Amino acid sequence: MRWFAFLIALLCSASAFAGVSVNKRYRSALNPDRPVRKSTELIVLHTTEAPAKSSLRHTSERGLCHYCVVEDGTVYQIIDRHRVAFHAGCSMWNAKEEVDEFSVGIECVGYHNKAMPKKQLDAIRVLVEELQKIYGIPDDRVVTHSQVAYGSPNKWHKCKHRGRKRCGMLFAMPSVRSYLNLKTRPLFDPDVRAKRLVVKDAYLNKVLYTSVDTMVASYGKGRVKGVDPTKSRAGVKIEKGGKKNGVKENAKGKTVGIKGEINSRPPTKAFNKVPQTISDLNAQGYVVLGTITKKKMPLSIAGKNWKASDTYYLYKGKVTPGNLIDPKNVKEGMTIWRKKK
Repeated sequence: MRWFAFLIALLCSASAFAGVSVNKRYRSALNPDRPVRKSTELIVLHTTEAPAKSSLRHTSERGLCHYCVVEDGTVYQIIDRHRVAFHAGCSMWNAKEEVDEFSVGIECVGYHNKAMPKKQLDAIRVLVEELQKIYGIPDDRVVTHSQVAYGSPNKWHKCKHRGRKRCGMLFAMPSVRSYLNLKTRPLFDPDVRAKRLVVKDAYLNKVLYTSVDTMVASYGKGRVKGVDPTKSRAGVKIEKGGKKNGVKENAKGKTVGIKGEINSRPPTKAFNKVPQTISDLNAQGYVVLGTITKKKMPLSIAGKNWKASDTYYLYKGKVTPGNLIDPKNVKEGMTIWRKKK
């Protein structure tokens, strides 16, 4: 009887992570305004650097990731996985900029240099595995935010540089990747090697691409194989219907993938497209709130919405969402746009 009870317990334990359920309590209201990604090539792991409550509220209000995993292992869906989430900011991977447009972003409540509860890592592992199956993402294309984020030239750094963030740094360490069942990782930074970027955080670069591992005491020694990140290992394109790499569509035209998660069929109407030009802004009902001058700054023009994702800055033909605008790059002559109430 003891052996029978042990076997039942073992089976129950195994089945607990046979799939991952998502909680939609913090699903962002910005979902309908986000466009559908044309392809999915990376899974980007972040650390919130803040507690769960504020992290969930912040990511939900601004649509800053697809999923947020908290310490007890609960997975919250923020933005539908087939849409664009603004999680990577100024970013590049292997010469391709705007990583948001070809990646899934997972925020993990915690800090880049501190161990996470194993219950949380278990949930992250299962979520990542299921997303890998859905999009055909190899292990070495599961990267950290710190590996794709870069900084623009400024008064401290005269050129584009890697090292803008240490976000998600622990997910590059061999012990953590082994725990997540990730057997490979990038061998080097392709954009630094190609001299598109320079290293401005030597310690971060060492952690990301050498055997440095500060998490061994928490998760045990791990081994991962280095892979050349410049080799073509892109994910599959998201298709409108049918079945592709584990994405199933039910009779009502909704895609069903991760347990408990049902996404609407990807829309194609123009109003779901993130504005890229002044024509897009006009077509989608945005109007100019004001123009930035020395005496008239964003806060006085747009109020508390000056950093909102549905506020847009236009300068020399380039449109930038408010949540991605860097205060250092705010210039006179920029116009601020929002939709008519």
